[in-house]
Amino acid sequence: MTLPVLPNPEARRLFLHRHALIEAPSGPATGADLAALIRRIGFVQVDSIATVERAHHMMLFSRRQTYRPAALKPLLERDRTLWEHWTHDASILPVETFPYWKHRFARDADRLHANWQRWFRDGYAAQFDTILNRIAAHGPVTSSDVGEGEARGKGGWWDWHPSKTALEWLWRTGQLAITRREGFQKVYDLTERVIPADILRRDVAFDDKVEWALASALGHLGYATPAELQAYWNAVPLEAAKGWCSAALARGEIIEVAVQGADGSVRKALARPDVFEDAKAVPAAAGRIRVLSPFDPALRDRKRAEFLFGFHYRIEVFVPEAQRRFGYYVFPLLEGDRLIGRLDAKAFRSERALRVKAFWPENGVRLTKLRAERLDAELHRIARFAGCDRVEYADGWARERC
Repeated sequence: MTLPVLPNPEARRLFLHRHALIEAPSGPATGADLAALIRRIGFVQVDSIATVERAHHMMLFSRRQTYRPAALKPLLERDRTLWEHWTHDASILPVETFPYWKHRFARDADRLHANWQRWFRDGYAAQFDTILNRIAAHGPVTSSDVGEGEARGKGGWWDWHPSKTALEWLWRTGQLAITRREGFQKVYDLTERVIPADILRRDVAFDDKVEWALASALGHLGYATPAELQAYWNAVPLEAAKGWCSAALARGEIIEVAVQGADGSVRKALARPDVFEDAKAVPAAAGRIRVLSPFDPALRDRKRAEFLFGFHYRIEVFVPEAQRRFGYYVFPLLEGDRLIGRLDAKAFRSERALRVKAFWPENGVRLTKLRAERLDAELHRIARFAGCDRVEYADGWARERC
């Protein structure tokens, strides 16, 4: 049977619309409105690199340019409408997802133990009760507050001191939660002091978790393979995802479609029966250029982004400088519903300057006068967001496509 085809322009717009990247990046970005935006996106990955601004702030600014970083803290630290935990990486999530993570806490307790015994120094398990008792009696701690007398490592995460490892273990397995951050340092407290009581008490059966994880992932993605659905939250096994898809197909709750890629090829995917109507209803994309975080939810699945947009992206933070093709931390650029290039830029806050080292256009993209004006306008908005008052362009910043 020939599957109905979702054309690439419609597939791109639907996917971007589900990620709040089609409409103009305007509107309120505080309080309940900001929480609703994060709920619509699904989650916002947290990352420490602040070449221009930290990843989670860049993600939210690219969707609502009234957003300012100070607006996020009350939702996490006072209102508790958001919380922080692990999807494929550390992320900010709507707090109503917490009950679904209880199964993950138990899973990770077994899975991490086997790996962490190989990766980290001995002795972290012996610190569990000590740390829990200390927090219960004296309140939240950071990794700097624990481990008195333990040798402090000079390396990366693999060289944590045992008490730091214990804190991370207790967080990943749900016994501790992040109550706030000081700078970028996590402050840990007992989970029952962080997660609202009604949500903390809520239990979810595993089958219900599978239903939620796969159905919600399909809602965020618009169409997907079973593997893409599983990877969205990374909350259930792939076999469970395949089983859910088979059952939902049999019930007529989802259908098979052929999604057209940027190169004209098609791939089979699963979608709701109304996917074609939804795709046609998506408004035309706002024409402005946006600077995206390398960790943007719309780009997290690099293979999917390459298929839909023809945009091959790999972050080069861990690539030796001499071997980098583009740069240490290069930002993808979205214009309308197309990824048009990548930008190497850095905010020098002490000098109040956003310095642009390079712009590389994608194949078939020219830096026309209009596009250059759009890019300059966006860079000035980004500069103000990053605490700078001017944009400086390096000689030869407008590159040819590599």
